[in-house]
Amino acid sequence: MNVKNVLPLNLINQLWFRILVALIIPFVLVISFSKNYSTVEIEKYASLDKFTSQLDQRIPALMKDYSIPGVAIALIQKGQTTWSKAYGYADLIEGRKMTTSTYCRVESISKSVTAWGVIKLVEQGKIELDKPVKQYIKNWEFPKSNYSVEKVTVRQLLANTAGMPLGDIFERYSPNDEIPSLKESLFKQAILIQEPGVSFLYSNTGYNLLELLIEEVTGRDFAEYMEEEVLLPLKMYKSSFIWSEELKPAVPVGYDSKGNPVPVYIYPEKASGGLFATVDDIATFVAAGMPNYSRTGHEVLTPESINNLYIPMVEKPGIYTLVFDSYGLGYFIETISNGKKLVINGGQGGGVMTYFNAIPETGDGIVILTNSQRSWPFFAYILTDWAKWNGFDSVGMGRIILGQKALWILIGLIWFILLCLIWSIGQGLISGRRRFSPLSKEFVLLRLAQSTLSIILLVCLLWCISQDYLFISSVFPIISGWLGFTFFVLAIVLLLLALCPCQKDNLIGD
Repeated sequence: MNVKNVLPLNLINQLWFRILVALIIPFVLVISFSKNYSTVEIEKYASLDKFTSQLDQRIPALMKDYSIPGVAIALIQKGQTTWSKAYGYADLIEGRKMTTSTYCRVESISKSVTAWGVIKLVEQGKIELDKPVKQYIKNWEFPKSNYSVEKVTVRQLLANTAGMPLGDIFERYSPNDEIPSLKESLFKQAILIQEPGVSFLYSNTGYNLLELLIEEVTGRDFAEYMEEEVLLPLKMYKSSFIWSEELKPAVPVGYDSKGNPVPVYIYPEKASGGLFATVDDIATFVAAGMPNYSRTGHEVLTPESINNLYIPMVEKPGIYTLVFDSYGLGYFIETISNGKKLVINGGQGGGVMTYFNAIPETGDGIVILTNSQRSWPFFAYILTDWAKWNGFDSVGMGRIILGQKALWILIGLIWFILLCLIWSIGQGLISGRRRFSPLSKEFVLLRLAQSTLSIILLVCLLWCISQDYLFISSVFPIISGWLGFTFFVLAIVLLLLALCPCQKDNLIGD
């Protein structure tokens, strides 16, 4: 037998076997976990009954896969709520069901409602959008910063361009705790971090300054002003900026990205994320913002003022450009495939996520409230269905679905590499071409790089595990776990490569 001919043939067979194994396993992994929820084909302009029956199939399946305890959802057509329904539980331990009458924390949807309260004062001539906010706040001093607070205007605060920081999103209190006052909280957080008016910087603090402005200008408590001037005129009878044990059905328990329960909490401030409301009331609010279809909003603002809320103040609003085109006054804005304008807001807090989409021009809208911080992909699927039903291709939030697919492909490619490396290490140890020799002087620089990268990966993973909240875990709750596991295996494989180097004498045989 010709040895020279046999050896290449064996090497070729081994190579093809490695490639086959390394391709099959990642393919199975991606197919198994990258589920396709398009088995229910959404029909364009289908009847309400048909679409909602499809939602009845889709929503429970998505809730199960993403471990979302409770959902409340409402649909708006021609400026009227035509359907609302609740699924799952407001409290898993007590077995308390989620209902359409359940008071939910709506988080940053509060900003849109607050914007109405501010514009009401503009219509009354009590404030001007382009005047410095300091002109209206007399009984509180801004904390010192490196930038001029005199340049901060009401419009900038509404448009998130005032240079204010996000604020402490983890400053949450039990309703029975001693809570700092609004002024105390703002004095710690309302410190400018960039020049006012330069660029978009999403800020809870900025909206909480608007809360103080309202109190200073009106001489009334913010929650009282909003109830009397905005909520009640809009017929939002089951909404309040004040938490109370009398809110019945009680506010749901939240569940964080790890599925841990988050008891009811409140913030020291209300304007940026303190509204409690039912899904039907938020649908009522969204419909009020459709002047051509609903006259309810006219009880608070003129149609012109309502439409002005949707005029872009900022194009490409930072990281939010991934899913939105611009930001107005209290609303994100997206131009959809049929050329119409979509106005949007949503929020998340401790175990809570909320969202609404609306097309004021057609009178269509959707509201989704959940008590889980694992809800972004859920929103993406349901909003994509809603978009197809309404005759346009997709919404910006649907890019989360594309992101999921891209990440599954990335995981598959990493596993392809990992399996090739694991195979090589195993074959090398069995044949003797590799030996456990951590102190070997062979390929020192390469092994140092491998071990350093391994340690960096492990430290990063430990840091991630220790965090209460990670953005990627919220947006990609299932994939983030697989990414973490994949990078852990990669770290171990790199460490094995460093500890078990190839022997130079055997490189020809390898």
